[in-house]
Amino acid sequence: MKMQTLALFFLATITVGGVAWVFLLPYLSGEKNMEKRKASVAAKEPVAVRVARGAQKSRREQVESTLKQIDVKNSKKVTLAMRIAQAGLTWSNRQFYIIASCLGAFVFAVVIGTFGLLPAIGFGFAAAFGVPFWLLSYLKKRRENKFLHNFPDAVDVITRGIKAGLPLLDSLKMIASEGQEPLKSEFRTIIETQTVGIPLGEACAKLFERMPLAEANFFGIVIAIQQKAGGNLSEALGNLSKVLRDRKKMKAKIQAMSMEAKASAMIIGALPPAVMLLVYITSPDYISLLWTHPMGQMMMAGCVMWMFMGCMVMKKMINFDF
Repeated sequence: MKMQTLALFFLATITVGGVAWVFLLPYLSGEKNMEKRKASVAAKEPVAVRVARGAQKSRREQVESTLKQIDVKNSKKVTLAMRIAQAGLTWSNRQFYIIASCLGAFVFAVVIGTFGLLPAIGFGFAAAFGVPFWLLSYLKKRRENKFLHNFPDAVDVITRGIKAGLPLLDSLKMIASEGQEPLKSEFRTIIETQTVGIPLGEACAKLFERMPLAEANFFGIVIAIQQKAGGNLSEALGNLSKVLRDRKKMKAKIQAMSMEAKASAMIIGALPPAVMLLVYITSPDYISLLWTHPMGQMMMAGCVMWMFMGCMVMKKMINFDF
């Protein structure tokens, strides 16, 4: 079988897999139901507005205005520079593109000498446009987990400082000087932003841009509303700390309950490579046709693609967002 037929089959497999990924995965993973649930929750009256219902009309209008401004700012499209900052890197856009291009060229040069031109183009494209962005997502997720692990303790420290008579800015400086990363750098950025003339409430609201987490958004909303509408900040931060700890407990409970499904998915995903390795050890001539014969190469290309799609579907099914 000619190489052109193999390439056409490979491209057709990618196309069918991509169409299935786009149209079927949201329904299989429950993403559509999750979006509807989020929309129904977001359509309800905000908690801050319900709390301020008994207050004066001017205070209620200030709270509503603050929430609308924060929602508008948080809805901005995430740029590449912001994604790099969220990952905790100090690269510029130019450095990112140079590293991605060099990685793609290196993979292309390694693959072309062994598998030919078409596989080299595919692997080089994936290395240049897939691996760097996957790395940003991985570093962003790891940084967010570190932030969430220490954030409730930081809010408790700020609450105790306010109850002891310290201003809010001095309490934030305590976290910026004695906290752990990435809390330390994020709160230092808040202090630096406030130093150049931006109001403290707005500087705290910008935390969500660098750390796109619901917990960071809660913190920014509490500070922004207190700065504009007033109120007992120590009590509000104390309630926020309790909410953050409850969310942390719920997340840990969900992870514990989903470990069985994750273990099953890992076993299912590891079975084909393990069986292939055992067969190669026992009967190398029997299985070597998969990468020496054109039909075997075509079967291998299709199996790898569909195996990848299956692993991604299982990953979506066992990851729970709340």
